[in-house]
Amino acid sequence: MGEHYFAQRPKAMRRPEQIRFEVRGHAFTFRTDAGVFSRGEIDRGTELLLAALEIGPCELILDLGCGYGVIGIVAARLSEGGRIIMTDVNERAVALARTNVAANGIDNAEVRLGNLYEPVADMAFDHIVCNPPIRAGRGVVDRIVSEAPAHLLEGGSLWLVARTRQGADSLRHRMAATFGAADIVKRGSGFKVLRTTKRPP
Repeated sequence: MGEHYFAQRPKAMRRPEQIRFEVRGHAFTFRTDAGVFSRGEIDRGTELLLAALEIGPCELILDLGCGYGVIGIVAARLSEGGRIIMTDVNERAVALARTNVAANGIDNAEVRLGNLYEPVADMAFDHIVCNPPIRAGRGVVDRIVSEAPAHLLEGGSLWLVARTRQGADSLRHRMAATFGAADIVKRGSGFKVLRTTKRPP
């Protein structure tokens, strides 16, 4: 089995590429490389997630497992006056995300190196957005869901996307078990976008 994109220090030989991408009326350019998720094109699940995302101005948003930064950078452009923090365990992905933040003229996002919620241990957000690394194993995906309430403000939302054939429904059940409810907000291309909200106790 080859090395996965959630390795801290990818050993894959560098193969830099550049992707141009337009979403919701905004054009973006992303630099990518070997050893990061979906190097050659924007993943269909990510595209669907971005089409579904409902964010407003001045919101605090976490892009968890940001890869080379697509979700966080788009969210930063969509949330005027907002603040976006992007985290990833992959050092190469973090370096690319920082490059892409600058290349797209984004001034309201920062990228932090670390595993899952560790770089934002003391923070809570209006939104947590993630295309979870299903191949990393159920334990990692379970942590994304189970630790989310501690990092969401009341009324804040967790947004996830998963392939229908790779456990999207079981993921929705896990989200519902943690939060009390979870909805399918968009589906297409074999993916489902899931959303759950932190309710008052």
